[in-house]
Amino acid sequence: MAKFSWRKAALAAAVVPLVALSACSSQGGKPADSGGGAAAGQVASTERIKVALITHAAAGDTFWDIVRKGAEEASAKDNVELLYTSDPEAGRQAQLVQQAIDQKVDGIAVTVATPDALKDVLKKATDAGIPVVSLNAGESVSAQLGAFTHFGSNEQLAGEAVGTRLAAEGYKRPVCVIQQQGHVGLEARCAGVKAKVPATEILYVDGKDMTAVQSTATAKLQASKDADVIIGLGAPITLTLLKSVTDAGSSSKVASFDLNAELAQKIVDGEVVFTVDQQPWLQGYMSVDALWQAKRGGFKIGGGQPVLTGPTIVDKANASDVLKFAQQGLR
Repeated sequence: MAKFSWRKAALAAAVVPLVALSACSSQGGKPADSGGGAAAGQVASTERIKVALITHAAAGDTFWDIVRKGAEEASAKDNVELLYTSDPEAGRQAQLVQQAIDQKVDGIAVTVATPDALKDVLKKATDAGIPVVSLNAGESVSAQLGAFTHFGSNEQLAGEAVGTRLAAEGYKRPVCVIQQQGHVGLEARCAGVKAKVPATEILYVDGKDMTAVQSTATAKLQASKDADVIIGLGAPITLTLLKSVTDAGSSSKVASFDLNAELAQKIVDGEVVFTVDQQPWLQGYMSVDALWQAKRGGFKIGGGQPVLTGPTIVDKANASDVLKFAQQGLR
């Protein structure tokens, strides 16, 4: 399977899951699970520990199913009880971190899409001696907030990879659609695109309301006849943008970040030109496994630096291969 790597070195690491505490648990319709998973082989003989995985997932976003699946597999292998919760509202996500501290968990894996909202509670976690890793969002601030490593893609780099690819293919007027204003990772993606294609326009939509996403994007494409490509920053958003292109009667092409099986099929079919994958299964798996390694031997994966899981380009040349893994819930 052909891939493009946009950094010379990417490290490797590990992850874990989390049972619902009190807020909404957002996993795209997947029922809550506690430390299960389909990992093969013998379970570690180490003492059973409890790890909290707390994300900013919005309800129905299947991306997080993939993160969680990786975390569950690591938990099953490592003899970890996984507590998974999520809330897209920053204040409520901070409350979930506090609940995990109150439960005296052995480790916390957390997404840091809104650093200012989480910095105080993450300090409480580290002051309590609870090791913390971050994943998916917050790479640039992870160490400042006390995490000993971060698992994810460099989002500015990923955006630049998309911008470079679009420029090489002759696109001049991209529209980059951000579904959560203020999310540091999403803002960095579009900033990276704009760094390579300066005429890029930013369009903010409400990612919690796909009907509104579709209508807002349709109106933008109708008003911007020169837009030649519209970019979704997540698979569900991108799949909705395909409908907007049709509704607007636009000739704009569609590109994406992230992946699921349906989006991989759209790339195979030529409806989406490409996506940039950050390999979320690895983010979940490596986050849990890293916390287990820290507990069992004081090991700190990453050497104080982020561990990159992307970006990698998925286009028509390799999408068929990637689709096989996506259908297994691994991509």
